[in-house]
Amino acid sequence: MLNETQGNLLLRLARQTIADHLHLSVREPVEEAELADPDLQAKRGVFVTLKKHGALRGCIGSLVGQESIVDGVRRHALNAAFHDSRFPPVTADEVPSLRIDVSVLTEPRPLVYRDEQDLVRKLRPHVDGVILKAPGGAGATFLPQVWEQLPDPQLFLSHLCLKAGLPQLAWQSGQLEIETYQVQHFEEDE
Repeated sequence: MLNETQGNLLLRLARQTIADHLHLSVREPVEEAELADPDLQAKRGVFVTLKKHGALRGCIGSLVGQESIVDGVRRHALNAAFHDSRFPPVTADEVPSLRIDVSVLTEPRPLVYRDEQDLVRKLRPHVDGVILKAPGGAGATFLPQVWEQLPDPQLFLSHLCLKAGLPQLAWQSGQLEIETYQVQHFEEDE
C-alpha cells in the first residue's frame, strides 16, 4: 500500500515527465533519490489519466507490472499525453490546465460467474476495475473510477463491450472472460 506522500511524488513525476518532453520547467522537480523508495520500485500495473476541464484528455497504462511503478508512470505519462490515439498530442499551452491521475493496480484476478445475473451480482461498483476478454482476442478494461460515470453494472458492462469492439450485450453471452482488480488512485487537486 502506497501512502499519500508516495502518491504525490508519482503525480509530480508524471507532470515532470510531460513537461520535460515539451522542454518546460516545473515548480517542484523530482529528485532521483526520492524515486529510490523500495515501494516505488515494485512491479505493478499503472495507468496515467489526463483530464482537461474535467474531460478525458488521455489515458494509457498497463494491467500487470512489467516494470517498476516509477518506470510505468514515466512511460504511461508520455503515452497518455502524446500517443493516445483518441486525442491529438498535448501541447505546451495545455499543460497548466491538465489534471493528472495515477492509478496503481493490484494483480488482476479471474471472476468466475455462472450467468449474466451472477456477473452483475459479483461486481463491486466503485471498487473493481474490470477486464473483459472475448474469444478471438478482443478485450478492454475500465478503471474503478469509470463507475462514477457508469454506476449501473449493466450499463458499465455494455459500455465496456463497446470499448472492446464487441456488441453492446456481448457480456450477457456467458462466453467472456472477466477479471477484476482494485487501484490506489492519486489525483492532483483542481
